Amino acid sequence: MNRTHKGLANNMSEANLSIKRYPGFFAVTLFCLFLLYAPLLVVMVYSFNDSVSITRWGGISLRWYYDVFNGAETAKFKTAAWNSISIAVLAAISSTTIATLAALGMIRSARWRGKSVSFALINLPLMVPEIVTAVATLIFFSAIGFRTGYASILIAHIVFCIPFAYLPIAARMQGIESIYEQVAMDLYATRAKAFTKILIPLLMPGIISGFLLAFIISLDDFIITNFVKGAGIETLPTAIFGAVKQGIKPNIMAISTLMLLVSVLLVCISYIVGRSGSITPKKE
Repeated sequence: MNRTHKGLANNMSEANLSIKRYPGFFAVTLFCLFLLYAPLLVVMVYSFNDSVSITRWGGISLRWYYDVFNGAETAKFKTAAWNSISIAVLAAISSTTIATLAALGMIRSARWRGKSVSFALINLPLMVPEIVTAVATLIFFSAIGFRTGYASILIAHIVFCIPFAYLPIAARMQGIESIYEQVAMDLYATRAKAFTKILIPLLMPGIISGFLLAFIISLDDFIITNFVKGAGIETLPTAIFGAVKQGIKPNIMAISTLMLLVSVLLVCISYIVGRSGSITPKKE
């Protein structure tokens, strides 16, 4: 009898806490989703527009996607895309490595003085407005006499991407019990061996997720890049911005759609990998 009453109480509690029961919740949700995704859908639809006008529909066509790869501005966007991809890869590798070591020091090490302050500093770029970070980075480079260009963009992206890579890695590491490493060391494995053969394989979904997230952040960044890129170098976002200032063309919508699809794909992969199960350590 008591179990029946407890079951009914739990069901009533869950029903009362269900947000679907709040009046207007569904309508507000649809409105928010519309504001978020309607502009993206408009850009995607009009990237297939056969008309030169960006407001008048002229039928379905792939002419602007062809123009992206074979048009008059192909060389400019190709160079910008290469700069974006190469910087994103290098920044993601560097920031993921640093974030992994930071997570190891923050989570696996004993408590040490300044640990709370270090945690706050790692996550500070997430809370500081990006325009402030961009201005501060430019001032810093100017103060030390560092020439802006490819290297300045890469350094700025590495620093900015560290907290984004740190979050999934730290979350994964917190879910891994230290008992695995302790057992390995009890079986005469060195600390380095336990780290490379036990912890890293278990941590790999978080590392991959952090890498993909850092890659997306770097690939899509505009504000910081625009401040520290200097003259003579463009990434894909800054090249698109420069083209838009001369007037919005349909080929810009095609490039934006391609970037959106790549970003969505990487986010989905990052989400799936981040939710994957534990990886069994390799046997010697």
